[in-house]
Amino acid sequence: MKPLGAVACGHPETAKAAELILREGGNAFDAILAAHFMACVVEPVLASLGGGGFLLAHSNDRLDIIYDFFAQTPHVPLPEGELDFYPIDANFGTTTQEFHIGLASVATPGAVKGVFKIHQDLATLPMKVLAQPAIEAARNGVPVNGFQAYILDIVSPIFSATPESRQQYQSTNHPESLIAEGERLSNPQFANLLEALVTEGSDFFYQGEIARMICDLHAAGGGQLTLKDLANYRVNLRDPVRIDYQQHQVLTNPPPSCGGTLIAFALNLLEHTNIAQYEFGSQSHLYTLAHAMRLTNEARFQALLTSPRDSALLHLLDADLLQQYRRKILGNLHSLRGTTHMSVMDSMGNVASMTVSNGEGCGYMIPDTGIMLNNMLGEQDLNPDGFFRWPANQRMTSMMAPTLVISPEGRKICLGSGGSNRLRTAILQVLINIIDFEENLHDAVNHPRIHFEENLLSIEAGFDAHVLPALCREFPNHKLWEQKNLFFGGVHTVTEHQSEFDGAGDLRRGGVAKVIV
Repeated sequence: MKPLGAVACGHPETAKAAELILREGGNAFDAILAAHFMACVVEPVLASLGGGGFLLAHSNDRLDIIYDFFAQTPHVPLPEGELDFYPIDANFGTTTQEFHIGLASVATPGAVKGVFKIHQDLATLPMKVLAQPAIEAARNGVPVNGFQAYILDIVSPIFSATPESRQQYQSTNHPESLIAEGERLSNPQFANLLEALVTEGSDFFYQGEIARMICDLHAAGGGQLTLKDLANYRVNLRDPVRIDYQQHQVLTNPPPSCGGTLIAFALNLLEHTNIAQYEFGSQSHLYTLAHAMRLTNEARFQALLTSPRDSALLHLLDADLLQQYRRKILGNLHSLRGTTHMSVMDSMGNVASMTVSNGEGCGYMIPDTGIMLNNMLGEQDLNPDGFFRWPANQRMTSMMAPTLVISPEGRKICLGSGGSNRLRTAILQVLINIIDFEENLHDAVNHPRIHFEENLLSIEAGFDAHVLPALCREFPNHKLWEQKNLFFGGVHTVTEHQSEFDGAGDLRRGGVAKVIV
C-alpha cells in the first residue's frame, strides 16, 4: 500500500491530528493546520493562537513560499512608567534564565491570520474538519506527558502569574502547583473559541469580539495593543533564502527573520572545510563547528553595526564577505523561544514545514478563550537593541527557520526546530549530520550537539570524553551539560524519496514521527 505521507512533531497527539487529516484525504497543509491547532491544546507552553510563526510551503505545482505570520510591534508605544512589564526567572535545573512578561510584553499576534491565509491558499478540507481533533481534545482532555509537565514546571512563574492562567493550568490533585504528569489537561474555553472561530473566520479575532476583549484587557492593565494593531495585521508572503550546500539545495526563512540567513551563512562557511572528512564527534569536527558558530555570531554583530537590519542580514550572503570569513575559519582549524516545530509531507509531493512560538507567554489569558498571549516584546533575543526601543508597527525578527533540503537525486528533507537562539545551530548540525556524515534521520536528530553564543561554548552530554579536554582548552569559557537537554533545540524532520517516507522526532523535546500508510 502506498504511504499517505509522514509527520514529525513534538507530541503524539499533534502527530495523530495530522495523521487523521491525511487519512481523511487532506494534503500536507491541511494536516499541518490540524497539527497546529492540536499543539495549542497539548503543547501550551510552545504553541498558542496568541503567538505567531512561519510556514515554508513546497508543492510540485506552486512556487516555494514562506508564510510569515509572526508577531508585529504595536503602532504606538506607551511611556515606560505606564507599562505592565516585569522579569521572572525560569529554572532549568542547572541554570536559570530571566524572561520578561506582563501585558506590555505582548506583540500583535499573527497565528490566527496565518492559519486562515494558509487554509485559503493551500488547504483542501473545511476549516471545521481541521479544527475538530483539537476541539475534541480541548473539551475531553489529554493526559499530560513527562516533557510537557517538565516545561510547565520551568515556566511556572508565568503560568501562575494571573488567576486566569493559574486556574487553567493548576493541578487537580495539588492546587498549589501546576498540572503534573499523568493528570488530564482540558481547555473547554479554547474548544468553544475554536468552534466560533471556524464559523466566523479571522475577523472574529482581529476586528470582532476577541479583538475588543484583547484591547480592553490592555487598556485597563498597562498593555499596548489597540484595535488598530489588530485590524491592520497582515500575513506576509516571502521567497525563501536559497543556497547550495554540497550539491543540495537548501531553502529556509528569509529576513526580517535572521535564523535562516544565519544557517545559510554557516553552511557557506563550512562548504569548503570538507567537514565530512572528520569522524562525527572528533576534535576536528567539533572545532570546525564551534568556530563556524563563533564566526557566524561575529559576522551578524558586525553587519548589524553598519547597516539596517534587513539589508545587513542579506549582506551576510555576499560572496566577498563569505570569502573573508572562510579564510578565518580555515585559519582556525587544527590538524586534528518556547517554540515547537512540525514537519508534514504527503504522497502528492506537498511539503509543509511550520515553526510556531508564543515566546514563553505573557501570563495573561484572553478572557474566556483559553488562549495565553505572547511575550515577544519581552524576549531579549528578539529585542537586540533593548526593551522598548523597537520600531513601531514592524514585523519582529525571529530565529525560527523552517527549512527544506532537496538532494541531487530529488530526495526532500523537511525540518525545523524550537529553541530560541539554539534552534539555528540545532538545524545546522542536523543538516551536516544528514548531508556530510550521511546519518539516518534518527541519529542525525538525536546525536549530541554544541552551541556557541555570547562567547560561551555549551557542550551537550554524549560526546566521547577523550575529545573534550582539548576542545575545552580551545574554548576556555565553556559549559559541560550532564545530560541531553531541550536547551539544544528540538529538530523534527521528515523525508521522502521516490514515494518512500521516513521521519524522526527530537527526543530532547518529546518528539515523535510517524509514516502514515
